[in-house]
Amino acid sequence: MRFLRRSLVGLFLLLVTVGLFAYAGQSIRTALQTRWAEEVRSRPTRERVFAVDLVAFEPATVTPVLTGFGEVRSRRTLEVRATAAGRVVELADGFEEGDQVTGGDLLLRVDPSDAQSALDVAMTDLAETNADLREAVTALALAGDDVASAREQLALRTKALARQQNLSERGVGTDAAVETAALAEAAAKQAVLSRRQALAQAEARVEQAETALARRRIALEEAERRLAETELFAEFSGTLSDVAVVEGGLVQNNERLARLVDPAALEVAFRVSNAEYTRLLDADGTLKAAGVEVTLDALGAGLTASGSISRESASVGDGQTGRLLFARLEASRGFRPGDFVAVAVNEPELQLVATLPAAALDASGTVLVLGAEDRLEVAQVELLRRQGDDVLVRAHALRDRMVVAERSPLLGAGIKVRPIRPGADAEAPEEPAMVELSDERRAKLVAFVEGNKRMPAEARTRVLEQLSQTHVPARMVERIEARMGG
Repeated sequence: MRFLRRSLVGLFLLLVTVGLFAYAGQSIRTALQTRWAEEVRSRPTRERVFAVDLVAFEPATVTPVLTGFGEVRSRRTLEVRATAAGRVVELADGFEEGDQVTGGDLLLRVDPSDAQSALDVAMTDLAETNADLREAVTALALAGDDVASAREQLALRTKALARQQNLSERGVGTDAAVETAALAEAAAKQAVLSRRQALAQAEARVEQAETALARRRIALEEAERRLAETELFAEFSGTLSDVAVVEGGLVQNNERLARLVDPAALEVAFRVSNAEYTRLLDADGTLKAAGVEVTLDALGAGLTASGSISRESASVGDGQTGRLLFARLEASRGFRPGDFVAVAVNEPELQLVATLPAAALDASGTVLVLGAEDRLEVAQVELLRRQGDDVLVRAHALRDRMVVAERSPLLGAGIKVRPIRPGADAEAPEEPAMVELSDERRAKLVAFVEGNKRMPAEARTRVLEQLSQTHVPARMVERIEARMGG
């Protein structure tokens, strides 16, 4: 009985399921027939129009600016080295790191006792040699007088011999008298020879004394130079750095004591690519003295200096490319050797060149131009330079045409646009964001700026003046706090 009841329940459920499937199929069939019976309505299509910013293609004479980065260097840097060994007994008051010195100022003095003693000995030796020379000159004069006297005696002996020979020929004199006169003449000749030898020795003694006197003078000059080398003077006006000496310290000869840097004779060294280097050459292949502007960003207070290219490096350098150029700076106030600066070089002028936003040019060198019925056209241009966010292009056929300022993948030839010309919906320039500082935050910023010794005095004064205001530029505050590490 139980089996029959369960079979009937199963059969009932099966019939209900089949009925539900049949009802669902009938509903779907009715819906499809209703859908197919409806009339198809077509909606009219409308062309999509894009709004684009336009700029005028206006050819003009433009001076391209080559930008790069470089390092400030000093054209006059001198290593201050000791010229004498010994103890430092005197040191200039300004002989410290970062102090200014004037050309000709005494920087330090080494103990001159030994050099002074050597000078005194040299002066004494010179006086002694002068006395020896005077004595030799006197002896030379006496030797000359002896020679003259001996020659006079020889003349008398010669006359006496001649007289005796004459008497002997006349038979009045004797042979013994003639022999005696001949012996006397020979003795006189021997005396003359002896006096001449003494004269030659006196002359040699004078020459030796003169040679010794020259040596003593050289020794005296050397002693004076040694004494002068105990004092060290500044060769030119500049700033001291790397000072490594104190009063009372021992120094060795040629030991480096400091470096003297001329802050007024500065130059900047910067590297350019080969393509940029060729644009700075004239027709003869000589580097032009192009104008240069150098900028140092010091916590929002930018320092600038102008100058001109003076020379180029003789070699490229190991592992380097391009060319290393040097530009001499003029009125470089606030700059110091070692500063990392931005360099802008004025290239030769370009004629009939238009300045466009870099986004207006694609990789194939084409731009989109506004044509008839506000539809876009593609035009080919010649790319000459890239200047930051702008490009310098040339195309004679596009004079006074309107060019799309910023391209997008949705824009192309034949697309209809809604042009937005320059000057439309012009907005006032946005003022820099200002913030109001709390007393604690302002005090931290002021303390950091005052303690920054590397900041030029003018920049520090300008920043402190801005920090004293009620509202301070937000950009400057962010940069100072970034330097603080906060």
